[in-house]
Amino acid sequence: MKALVLGAKNAPLSLQERPDLQAGDGEAIVQVRAAALNHRDVWIQKGQYAGLKYPIIPGSDGAGVVVNADPAGASWVGKEVIINPAFNWGNDPSHQHPRDFRILGLPNDGTFAEYVKVPLQNLVEKPAHLSFEEAAALPLAGVTAYRAIMTRAQLQPDEKVLITGIGGGVALFALQYAVALGARVYVTSGSQEKIDRAIALGALGGANYQAGNWGQNLQEQAGSFDVIVDGAAGDGMDELLNLATPGGRVVFYGATRGNPSNITARRIFWKQLNVLGSTMGDPDDFRSMVAFVDKHRIQPVVDTVFPFADGEAAFRHMDDAKQFGKIVIKIR
Repeated sequence: MKALVLGAKNAPLSLQERPDLQAGDGEAIVQVRAAALNHRDVWIQKGQYAGLKYPIIPGSDGAGVVVNADPAGASWVGKEVIINPAFNWGNDPSHQHPRDFRILGLPNDGTFAEYVKVPLQNLVEKPAHLSFEEAAALPLAGVTAYRAIMTRAQLQPDEKVLITGIGGGVALFALQYAVALGARVYVTSGSQEKIDRAIALGALGGANYQAGNWGQNLQEQAGSFDVIVDGAAGDGMDELLNLATPGGRVVFYGATRGNPSNITARRIFWKQLNVLGSTMGDPDDFRSMVAFVDKHRIQPVVDTVFPFADGEAAFRHMDDAKQFGKIVIKIR
């Protein structure tokens, strides 16, 4: 089979022939039709991720058709599926297993290949309204957003929610889920164009976090927020605590801007805020997320679709950080 392979740190992706895959006990072979990028893939290429190994076929997100399976999974053969990229969550739904949990694409070879081997329990039927490219965009970012706003924050209809960094995959899914639920959504971005595109998707307003008065701008538009969903942290974190309504929920699923240099602690205890951490999602989160997407006919936002042979160009496009939506590689 053909696959996009990372041979070493900072090496470009190269299209190579790799051995064919065989399904073991409890496993299936999926013919990948489309796969999507996450920042995780670029960080692996740059050697900025834990547990690195090379060579590796990256890719956590994928959708395709089951072509072979353990006899116990014979009913899956021929079905169009989305792959849950989270392995070994563990028995406690409140958090992933600290040692056994892993994500497809490292250390296991991932979805940037004609075929991928996954456990049967990680297969979910693809909603019929999604193309393979849209379905491939869903898994990692989609379940991260779903757990953050549904499982952790327990967002309710008509609540006000602020979603930061709109344009990234998780933020866009959070926007789409919140709008489908009937919440009142506001966003931040460093680009007015992205804010305008978010408004076209159902957001009521937004603010450019590059401006010094972005917090005040949001207060003037919306007052305070019942739920805030953030993947950046950094020095904007204290302003998010300021924007939260008393008793509100602030969910952090990442820290792309690093640790904050200053936090006003009294904002947390005096306002009785719920500061929640979240990452990925357990198997129930994943199945519920796909069912929610199916019920509300949500279509993932796809920025660009690259041909299989242009995987390295897809990585560089993600590196430019100008995308609005997911970057997809069409495998077949």
